[in-house]
Amino acid sequence: MAKWAALYPGQGSQYVGMGKELRDGSAAARRTFEEADDALGYKLSEIFLEGDARTLTRTEFTQPALLTVGVAAHRAFAERLGAEPDCAAGHSLGEWTALACAGAIGFADALRLVSLRGKFMQEAADEGAGAMCAVLGIGREEVEHICRRLSAPGAEVVVSNRNSPEQTVVSGRAEAVRRAAEELERLGARTAYLNVGAPFHSPLMKPAAAKLAEALRGFEFQEPRWPVLSNATGEPHSGGSETIARRLVEQIASPVRWDEAMRHLVRAGVSAVVELGPQTVLTRLAKANAKELAAYSFERPEQFSAIREGLAPLLERRPSGRSADGGSAYGETAYGDNARGFVVRCLTAAVATRNRNWDEAAYRSGAIEPYRGIEAIQEKLDAEERGPDPGEMKEAFGLLIRILETKGVPEGERSQRLREIVERTGTAALFPEWTGDGAEAGGEGHALRIG
Repeated sequence: MAKWAALYPGQGSQYVGMGKELRDGSAAARRTFEEADDALGYKLSEIFLEGDARTLTRTEFTQPALLTVGVAAHRAFAERLGAEPDCAAGHSLGEWTALACAGAIGFADALRLVSLRGKFMQEAADEGAGAMCAVLGIGREEVEHICRRLSAPGAEVVVSNRNSPEQTVVSGRAEAVRRAAEELERLGARTAYLNVGAPFHSPLMKPAAAKLAEALRGFEFQEPRWPVLSNATGEPHSGGSETIARRLVEQIASPVRWDEAMRHLVRAGVSAVVELGPQTVLTRLAKANAKELAAYSFERPEQFSAIREGLAPLLERRPSGRSADGGSAYGETAYGDNARGFVVRCLTAAVATRNRNWDEAAYRSGAIEPYRGIEAIQEKLDAEERGPDPGEMKEAFGLLIRILETKGVPEGERSQRLREIVERTGTAALFPEWTGDGAEAGGEGHALRIG
């Protein structure tokens, strides 16, 4: 079965102004930017939308900024597509974005942790005066040989990113990276320094890794809703919360195995990838690793139509039961074709709304657990290859209302989202109070009764 994967970019893809088109064209993206500002206590969105490049390149700002734009792109894309990826991967910092989008970590928690991660890495960088340089047109074995020969205590240089057969990145102390780049150029390689603020994925990052391990002590990751690949292994995360945390710590000072991750996607049956976030670095790397992959980039709303057209053949026949319009690929319901995607639309609405509730216990019981309940309904539908019956739609709808209330979604927005689901799925006969003007006047009481 053909599948599609979501990809999320890492540092080096940032630029001042990223996310402007998303903000202007997607309410979900705007809410994501507001949520990030609220969670961090400062106007992060101003830094990446209209700040200066020097500030944005500071790692402690770059990382939460890329996470925010990646999550905004994911939410905007999912809201319009009405379907979830079969799996996901993120490059370096992008692995955190992938985990957040897959529900393994809440967006607010991810923001706070990557802000710490960026701070720790920037502190390590300031101590080590490092650099990173991409090397193209020469095999990785030769690059690794040069790095081993030149690297020494106080002059470390290592392979930090295995991006593709023809692209390797070296990282370390600035002077050692410069000498390695010059020698590789003499052997015929092309080199390009990266727009980053630290020598990532090198031994110089070990102090940052130790601090991140301490920050993650006791933190609980959830099981991702779909497989997310680890940079440290090139394989899906498995083994629960402690393993996810350990792999994220390992990632800081070890090479990114992106080429292995792309090979894993192909072996798993992925035939298309969509990069969600700024620029097209991962789109190009996908083709460099596997020419058979169809690769798309989603950074602006106007790109959506072409991507939907490209993914349509996969979504129409996928056994997960989700089609390009969010509907099920199997079975009729008593409410018509559009109602087949009712539960998926509930899932999408739950993810796309901004959270205003920072009470962790309340959020877990009132948002995370109900979301898992909606997921369980969809998983049953997928397994039985059918659309939802009226009882399942009522249950999913009630759980969604609980999520929106827990997240503190304003009443007007809450009513609009619920009314849109009813109208777009043709289920007015099942939810009469959520049609037309009556939704805002009396729909909430009806919703509480059906939950």
